[in-house]
Amino acid sequence: MALKDLSPQERAAARAKALEARSARADLKEQFRQEKIGLREVFAAADQDPAIARMRTIDLLQTLHGVGEVRANGIMDSCQVSRSRRLGGLGRRQREALIAYIGR
Repeated sequence: MALKDLSPQERAAARAKALEARSARADLKEQFRQEKIGLREVFAAADQDPAIARMRTIDLLQTLHGVGEVRANGIMDSCQVSRSRRLGGLGRRQREALIAYIGR
């Protein structure tokens, strides 16, 4: 499928929208890392903001202190969440399992 050629104005608008989405995800991850918000608040934000909903769950977990790629994969496996799952695509049981595992 060929992509539509964008005008300079459309290209600039798309660039600004992408920058806004990246900034929103980075702000949320920083607040989560500093324990200013918990997983419940993150999931609530994902329900409201499509940019947050598209963030990979494993990327959010890796922002925690002491959690790298291996430990994040272990958390995802123990909570029965696919490693490619995004925040918006998590089911109620998966969300509750992650909240119970992380404890905040």
